[in-house]
Amino acid sequence: MSSLNEKYLQEQIDWLSSNMTDLKGHVEGNSRDMDIAWLVLTGAMVFFMQAGFAMLEAGIVHPKNVTNILFKNMIDASIAAVCFWLLGYGFAFGKDVSGFIGNSNYGLRAVYNGAGDGGSDGWQSWFFQWAFNGACATIVAGSVAERAKLEAYFVYSTVVSTFIYPVVVHWVWGSGWLSAWGAFPDAQDQARPIFNHDTRSNGMIDFAGSGVVHMVGGFCGLMGAIVLGPRKGRFGPNGEVNTLFEGNTTLQSLGVFILWFGWYGFNCGSTLMISDNAANVAGKVAVTTTLSAAAGAIVATALSKIVSGVYDISMGLNGILAGLVGITASCAVVNPWMAFLIGGGAAIILVAGHYLILKLKIDDPCDACVVHGFCGLWGVLCVGIFCTDVNVQYAAYPNTNEACGSGEQFAVQVVGALCIIAWTCGTSAVLFLTITHTVGFRVSEEIEDVGLDASEHGLSNVFPKGEQVSPLSPCLSVADGEPKNGIAHEMGSIPTAGEGAAYPAVNTEYLQAQSAYVVNNSVISM
Repeated sequence: MSSLNEKYLQEQIDWLSSNMTDLKGHVEGNSRDMDIAWLVLTGAMVFFMQAGFAMLEAGIVHPKNVTNILFKNMIDASIAAVCFWLLGYGFAFGKDVSGFIGNSNYGLRAVYNGAGDGGSDGWQSWFFQWAFNGACATIVAGSVAERAKLEAYFVYSTVVSTFIYPVVVHWVWGSGWLSAWGAFPDAQDQARPIFNHDTRSNGMIDFAGSGVVHMVGGFCGLMGAIVLGPRKGRFGPNGEVNTLFEGNTTLQSLGVFILWFGWYGFNCGSTLMISDNAANVAGKVAVTTTLSAAAGAIVATALSKIVSGVYDISMGLNGILAGLVGITASCAVVNPWMAFLIGGGAAIILVAGHYLILKLKIDDPCDACVVHGFCGLWGVLCVGIFCTDVNVQYAAYPNTNEACGSGEQFAVQVVGALCIIAWTCGTSAVLFLTITHTVGFRVSEEIEDVGLDASEHGLSNVFPKGEQVSPLSPCLSVADGEPKNGIAHEMGSIPTAGEGAAYPAVNTEYLQAQSAYVVNNSVISM
């Protein structure tokens, strides 16, 4: 009887052991699948930000250039996909060459069915990183809007997506010299992050891309705006700043809220996984991202009221974006109250930067260089200012040390930020100057007057030359102004012409052109 019981118990133990192995395999497989699904989902959210950029920029440019800016957003994503597939992903995450650039996996040669040998094959990583690449390239479109040749745009979008951006990705997120995840691996494949080249240092912390994505896009846009020059009529002979078009605040608002939504994919998805404690980190990132955006909106709105005397919704919307850009680097390594201060600080930089570039006569229609470049710089530095060593370890950075408490992390962030600025400004300046002296960068004054929709896309231009159309009513010319009292003045949505100014006359020329356009298209559709 005893031997029978022992045999039975042994059979039960063997059965349990076998099933536990199977169960462990199922759990690991489910965790892998959840991590892959997480990157696909959040990557799709980041890609949806292209729609946000498109709506925001369409709400800023003159109606005669709306189709052109929408086209650029469409082609950006497409160019980025092909370029990142062929070369960019290999430059970013390929085998390290002297800490500067990757050199393998071109055309996704190392990604194929079964490449992961039971783990992840790597498809989702390319998809997620491509969405970031597309966002970076799109930023530049806002800075050079309304006067850049389309052929020139094809060239610089290709170069930014293929080379300028991927090199910085390799530095910070690959195994480059600034990386927190494998900088300058030695012969034993051990990381050597700056400054100490061992576990006493973290390397540069840029969790979701204040520097990698936004500084690169923003400073590329700044150089483009400088080389291209201001739009015709933007600055007067005595340095006065002229408003060329008041903008469509409906489209601007839609664009910003789409971007805010997509930013949760941008920041939370940068955990790169959802299993283990990564879900907790993602939840924390969602909180800090929200608070920074909210603080940016509130502070920017308050400053616009103080400076201009009105509640400027465009400045408030840009304040949201400034707060989002500012928190992107540090969202996993700061506490909520720190996130609020970071967002508020980003709004101050936004307003100051807005007036600074105007003072310097740099024409960036979307303030892209300020929102993404200047506020991205602030975000990178805020890691060193506000991070704590406990938060860095909670965010699963590989080394346990006191780099934040000792001040070393701030020094690393400064070095990283300066190098990103030098690389981006230097390479993009060469790129834009080369374009200027070859294919040409800027359209002629005649084309700028008519609008890029007509010249580049063959669309009928129904706006009389020199006419500025109010986004609030197609029947009103903003040149004549609106009465200063009432809601329009309080919100600062359209210019005023002084107390007691009369409502402008109906723009009959515009209405006739619109009527002819509708009739012609109705005949065609019949």
